[in-house]
Amino acid sequence: EVRRVPESTPDVAPERKRTRPMNLANIFQRTSRGVSGRSFRDRVIHLLALKNFKKPELLNRLQRDGIMQKDRGSLGKILQQVANLNVKDNSFSLKEHLFKDVQKDWPGYSEGDRQVLETILSR
Repeated sequence: EVRRVPESTPDVAPERKRTRPMNLANIFQRTSRGVSGRSFRDRVIHLLALKNFKKPELLNRLQRDGIMQKDRGSLGKILQQVANLNVKDNSFSLKEHLFKDVQKDWPGYSEGDRQVLETILSR
């Protein structure tokens, strides 16, 4: 007995474009591609240069940028090295002497971030 392969049914609307669902992970990956090869310490420094962060906010932002699980555990140690803790609101700010290490053309910065940084560095 010979079995025939069923013929494929033509698309009712062949001119219809097929779109793929948007994958947010790919979007974040594209924007953070430039920082993923940088050291975790540098990533923390460049975020703190923009504004004060509470630890959960900082972790959130780093995760969006593709933080590695191994780096996550070292955040406390890095914050001790590069940040001052404001006990009033439990936020961290970049130590003054580290602003000289901040790169204005950091790949993780948006145009808005660059403008904020410009204002901060001019003070």
